[in-house]
Amino acid sequence: MTQMIFGLDPLPKKTRKEVFLDEMNEVVPWGKLVALIQPHARGAHQALGGRPPFPIEAMLRIHCLQLWWNLSDPSMEEELHERPLYRRFAGLDGAARMPDETTILRFRHLLEKHELAPKILATINAGLAQQGLMLKTGTVVDATIIAAPSSTKNKDGERDPEMHQAKKGNQWHFGMKAHIGVDTESGLVHTVIGTAANVNDVTQATQLLHGEETEVFADAGYRGVEKRDEAQGLDVKWNIAMRPGKRAALDLSSALAAKIEQLEKLKASIRAKVEHPFRLIKQQFGHTKVRYRGLAKNTARLLVMFALGNL
Repeated sequence: MTQMIFGLDPLPKKTRKEVFLDEMNEVVPWGKLVALIQPHARGAHQALGGRPPFPIEAMLRIHCLQLWWNLSDPSMEEELHERPLYRRFAGLDGAARMPDETTILRFRHLLEKHELAPKILATINAGLAQQGLMLKTGTVVDATIIAAPSSTKNKDGERDPEMHQAKKGNQWHFGMKAHIGVDTESGLVHTVIGTAANVNDVTQATQLLHGEETEVFADAGYRGVEKRDEAQGLDVKWNIAMRPGKRAALDLSSALAAKIEQLEKLKASIRAKVEHPFRLIKQQFGHTKVRYRGLAKNTARLLVMFALGNL
């Protein structure tokens, strides 16, 4: 017979989500981000019917929850009703009402309309730089494709006109590209650009630099970048990987070829820093597909995700 014991406190062990949210509660500069958003938020996030608006910090925390667990606006509304953990994190524990999906959507549109996502990334990175985590002596540049729905079975009867297809290897992909510039020492993302998938990586290379680096590392897709017009006058050294076919043809019995191979391995070890932010966004945050139509909305989402990823 099972013995039931009443009046005892819940088990003290915290779930991984609780531990994660406790950490984010400490490291995200909520005060600075609220101060950034507040001037643009007068009545913009107010619920319908004349009810008082929710605090900016509460809406910002809800927005972060959406990004960390890849939740749509309706799903986020339901999660707030179902999960006490999320309500506590948002500061709405015990509140008489919760933000509905329209209120959540309006806050996201507020960030997009006033182009606050790049400023959120800059604010977070400024705090990290003050802690000595952003050294700015070198940058790694790279890009990844974020898939978009290719089906035309929607109300418009067409694919997103701002997304395009591109061939990678022997496979075609439809969607957008996230181009990023990453600090070579810390692996922190300092620049993000969103384009259609068919935009060549090399065309965005110089825009991914912050201007203080002296060394830039990139894969073979960026070969020839130093000859482009926009790269003229930049006082940086471009460390571009050798093309795979040319590298495979090296005769490693030659001392010179062995040195070249050693140099390529060293460059590859530095370039590996750029893969971590992509893994974080796609695998941990679950952002393998775009959530909205249009580049602007999805780029704003990526900017905030990479900012939170830095933390």
